[in-house]
Amino acid sequence: MADPATYRPAAGTIPTRPGVYRFRDEHGRVIYVGKAKNLRQRLSNYFQDLAVLHERTRRMVTTAASVEWTVVGTEVEALTLEYTWIKEFDPRFNVKFRDDKSYPYLVLTMGEKVPRVHITRRPRAKGDRTFGPYAQVWAIRETLDLMLRVFPIRSCTAGVYRRAERSGRPCLLGFIGKCAAPCVGDISVDEHRRLADQFADFMAGNTATYTRRIEKQMRDAAVAMDYETAAGLRDDLAALKKVMEKNSVVLSDATDADLIALAQDELEASVQVFHVRGGRIRGQRGWTAEILDTSTAPDLVERALTTLYTEGEAPKEVLIPVQPTNRDQVLELIGKPVDLRIPQRGEKKDLLGTVTENAIEALRLHRLKRTGDLTARTKALEDLGGALELSEPPLRIECFDISHSHGTNVVGSQVVFEDGLPKKSEYRRYSVTGEAARDDTASMYDVISRRLKHHLNPPEKTEEESRRFAYPPSLILVDGGAPQVAAAQRAFDDLGITDIALAGIAKRLEEIWLPGDEYPVILPRTSEALFLVQRLRDEAHRFAITYHRSKRGRAMQASALDGIAGLGPARRRSLLDRFVTVSAIREASDEELQEVDGIGPALAAQILVALRSDQATDTDTATDDAAGEDSLDVAVDMATGEILDR
Repeated sequence: MADPATYRPAAGTIPTRPGVYRFRDEHGRVIYVGKAKNLRQRLSNYFQDLAVLHERTRRMVTTAASVEWTVVGTEVEALTLEYTWIKEFDPRFNVKFRDDKSYPYLVLTMGEKVPRVHITRRPRAKGDRTFGPYAQVWAIRETLDLMLRVFPIRSCTAGVYRRAERSGRPCLLGFIGKCAAPCVGDISVDEHRRLADQFADFMAGNTATYTRRIEKQMRDAAVAMDYETAAGLRDDLAALKKVMEKNSVVLSDATDADLIALAQDELEASVQVFHVRGGRIRGQRGWTAEILDTSTAPDLVERALTTLYTEGEAPKEVLIPVQPTNRDQVLELIGKPVDLRIPQRGEKKDLLGTVTENAIEALRLHRLKRTGDLTARTKALEDLGGALELSEPPLRIECFDISHSHGTNVVGSQVVFEDGLPKKSEYRRYSVTGEAARDDTASMYDVISRRLKHHLNPPEKTEEESRRFAYPPSLILVDGGAPQVAAAQRAFDDLGITDIALAGIAKRLEEIWLPGDEYPVILPRTSEALFLVQRLRDEAHRFAITYHRSKRGRAMQASALDGIAGLGPARRRSLLDRFVTVSAIREASDEELQEVDGIGPALAAQILVALRSDQATDTDTATDDAAGEDSLDVAVDMATGEILDR
């Protein structure tokens, strides 16, 4: 249990502005994300006497090992950024979002003949227009209710729509004016699609066109003394304005843009980037770097642009503090028309100012922490090299782990640390099959052999990919004791590898095992080297079990589709790509199934008959199956040392 006083930032270093903060554990994982109107005031509440804190808060602050924050301009920005980070990091202490659901979105199915608006947490189909995310379902329902008053498009399911077509009578929404009722011909399909386009246009941020139009119609109705119509238009206008308030954005014109800001001194520079999509902040990133040459601000902006867009997709607009050196060459490198400019006035200039404040804050904090962090990492590598009797500190370490469920769905993971820090771009996953999957040692031999073969004979890939994967590690760690180390050593011997060090870390007592040694190396409990090895092992385990669970879950889903005539592996895969779960396939309509490549009317009907006929049997045995699955998960989780909230 950590003492919060060990990582408590000095009160004077915390800004009093709105912002979003993240608590991280000793392994660098984000465990809590929160927002604050005043960061200093909010964060000070976490560092009170532990006796006065709520039990959950006390558990969080004693699990954490560090806290960091990002300054934003308004509370709305803080809210948006908080949602983005919670979705990205899935922090364990954010209770409301610990289920595996995504945030609710408002979806307009423009790919259908008669577009439908609905609320969903599921993945959206290609061609759908999506709006969100929203924090709560009630908020999105209220937004939809207000929008249907002005844009009465279809919101019913396919079954309700077909029943209305057959009966010639609209549903309740049609009677109360919340649907234009294309099902019974009150509006043509083309007119309904134009109405859906207007709905999407308004939700995308083009609000002024529609508010001005309704205001004009309201005034015209009042002049004509048609006061009932004017009152209805007044209420429509109020509904649209309420929707606009509920969907506050940082850029009112729904711009897609990246904002890049810079802070530097003689020795170091900090770059911060806000990614704005649809007028909302969708992500933020930043980094600091030593200035080892005579780089000026334009040079640093040029490097930031090339780093961001050499491989990534650039938006239509990029806002920067100064024009980069070699501007024309940078634009050519980006490879698409981009408006690269310095904002001079208005909300874009104000938002760039907020990004600049974050860059200044990041540079200030980096100065405070850099010496300690660099010293700790250097000491950890030196201590580990000394304990393992290496000629020099292991600057690149690769750690391997095996995960499975009673010998099924066996997978391996490889994580890479360079200079004591994870390098996630070089992580690798391995699927282990056949004879190699018979036990842990055989699986470890297989994975290590495959890794070393790639090192000796790089496959046909791009030059950059081959170079990264073939780059030899200074040390290979395996998760396990003497048997796993011996299996890895056999792979070394079979391939003639002698220039890479090998060791294993046993879970029970955190012992370090070397090949052929009778006794393990015991690192001091407070050793920086032990902390580094533990972090490597935990990261390899996390990466392995994440892959294992996805593979196991997909295998279980696919097995439910086995035995359906005409449904081969490719079509099963396409169905799961579209609907994710068998339950979603079972609940889908014939038309939705036929949207999947290779699924025709006959096969769609056959799939639904098979799945729905099995549902009763599944219900009868659900209790027994759930108990068996829970016991399997508990066994796996106990074996891996992972604690789950059930």
